[in-house]
Amino acid sequence: MKGLMVLVRAGVVTTVLLASMALVLWRQSRSLEVLARLDEIRQQTSLAQSEIAELERRIQMLESRGRVVEAARSRLGMHAPEGAELVILPGAAD
Repeated sequence: MKGLMVLVRAGVVTTVLLASMALVLWRQSRSLEVLARLDEIRQQTSLAQSEIAELERRIQMLESRGRVVEAARSRLGMHAPEGAELVILPGAAD
């Protein structure tokens, strides 16, 4: 009878040990999946930030006075006003 109890106890201990090892294995594999996803999101964020920086540089270039003056001159036939072409309008009284 005592031998049977020892076998049952050993079986329960072994089962609990295997179950806890399986739980640790699952938790660590889940952690690795989350870390891989986090790395992917960080890469996407970095790429998006570099695209934003590139777009901001492009906006600055397109809005620059030199480019606007050249585009107005070539596309619209505009030119810088000369003295007789300037009209000063009175401002609104505050």
